[in-house]
Amino acid sequence: MCPVAKSSAVDLLPTGSTIDPDGTLRLGGVRVDELAAEFGTPAFVLDESTLRARARAYADGLTSRWPKGRVVFASKALPVTAVQRVMVQEGLGLDVAGGGELLSALKAGVDPALVVLHGNAKSDEEIALACEHRVGLIVVDNADDVDRLEAHVPAGTRQDVLVRVIPEVTAATHASVLTGHEGSKFGVPKAQVPALLERIRGSGRLHLKGLHAHVGSQIMEPEPLAAAVAPLAAMGEFEVYDLGGGLGARYSYADRPATVDAYLEVLIGAAREHLPAGAEIIIEPGRSMVAESTATLYRVVTVKRGSHTFVAVDGGMGDNLEVALYGQRFEAVLAQRANAPASEHAIVVGRQCESGDVLVDGIDLPPAQVGDLLVVPATGAYCLTMANNYNGSRRPPMVFVRDGAARAVLRRETWDDLMARDLP
Repeated sequence: MCPVAKSSAVDLLPTGSTIDPDGTLRLGGVRVDELAAEFGTPAFVLDESTLRARARAYADGLTSRWPKGRVVFASKALPVTAVQRVMVQEGLGLDVAGGGELLSALKAGVDPALVVLHGNAKSDEEIALACEHRVGLIVVDNADDVDRLEAHVPAGTRQDVLVRVIPEVTAATHASVLTGHEGSKFGVPKAQVPALLERIRGSGRLHLKGLHAHVGSQIMEPEPLAAAVAPLAAMGEFEVYDLGGGLGARYSYADRPATVDAYLEVLIGAAREHLPAGAEIIIEPGRSMVAESTATLYRVVTVKRGSHTFVAVDGGMGDNLEVALYGQRFEAVLAQRANAPASEHAIVVGRQCESGDVLVDGIDLPPAQVGDLLVVPATGAYCLTMANNYNGSRRPPMVFVRDGAARAVLRRETWDDLMARDLP
């Protein structure tokens, strides 16, 4: 095998990806044609070594700068039990934003004390479930959360909570993933925070531990993320400050997100300036934790050549809504001709019946043929999360690869699965 060329899309693949002499990609030491033969296409392929290394980089990077620091993985980015289990094994906590994510976190073996429950519209059922399992922290997003918590926290016990504050920080990212600005649907406006804090302090069933803020997602520079620290500090001294997540991932050649170390250096620099030294700091990486660990493997179904060349694959909006929702740019590589000359400009499209079902809107590839395998890198964050059954598509499996071995951790849906909810 030869080292991966750094001038092509393989540069975006998980660490250690290689190309065989015949031009075939290996992910985690496994050839993509072997993966396609065993697991079919489309399939999410996650390199476990890359994922574990990123988890350790976050954990070690935070505690080396702030010993009383805790990393919790934002499960919504990739809510797969096997992924959550890796995080637990690496010593991380889990952030969940709904009942299903909580149940899979518990199945993954997480200590409930290390779970943080989020949500701007938590249901009675979700709050009751969190109270039943005694999750460590529930983030209060509004006064209605307090009503529900007081109704469900068992008598004689107290639930630890954080209050989510809108820090009024605007960052350069897509409007749909911007969350810390004035007018956000998430969190409590700063002017309303003091009264809510006093109400919680007076509750016999809640214990106020601290504050939370989150600026947004896919933010490439650390400074806007660190800008949320001062608004929290202005609210007073607390035991816990949850500074959220939001660091961006590299999806395309043009993307240059800050490294984990650069992000933590700036964030903890702000914490040293503004927060009490004895406080606990929590961070919640999601997208930047998992995006680059995973690639999606497709098979080319149709090639149309005319005024444009369309390369159509057997997936699309059913397994990747990031393009349609956010205009996210992805790259692609023909996985069995990874080092061949890219001599044809093409548009990679999916199989769903929407003109907006475009995976890569313009990319140079070797001339594609029906039956080719095509890989789209950096699909670990939110692609599987938002996978759907549009046009009756079956959601893909997730396959872990590591040291030349592959195993499915999530199976492909079957036709019976699609029919299972129908009633006579």
